Amino acid sequence: MAFANLQDVQTRLGRRIDDAVEIEQVNAWIADVEATIQSRIPDLAVRVTTDPVYSALVTKIVAQVVGRKVKNPDGKQNERIDDYSYGLGSEAARADLKPTADEWEELGPGTEGSEAFSIMMQPRPGFAEVWPDRWP
Repeated sequence: MAFANLQDVQTRLGRRIDDAVEIEQVNAWIADVEATIQSRIPDLAVRVTTDPVYSALVTKIVAQVVGRKVKNPDGKQNERIDDYSYGLGSEAARADLKPTADEWEELGPGTEGSEAFSIMMQPRPGFAEVWPDRWP
């Protein structure tokens, strides 16, 4: 199940992608990002199909990650030619196909070990709290 497509990336980039080779590359990157997200959130497909807001969020994040790669495929942070120089922040210069920490946080529970130090206690079926009138 695809969560984002070429049109989503084009919209966020603000330009069309017409070259056949670039279209193939962007579609492969979309699949890579989706696989990365699914590896951390196994129930992603269910969450996307049951919650339209979450679906839009996943589409946005996949398109943002791919858009960063399209804009800066080599991950250059600085470029200097004679007197001209150009620089990007570390987040904008990322060339990997992984969501940022903020994007993982937006995707919600089940990411980045958010429950690492939590104890989730579930009562057994039929359990009822009974408090004695006095302790033995």
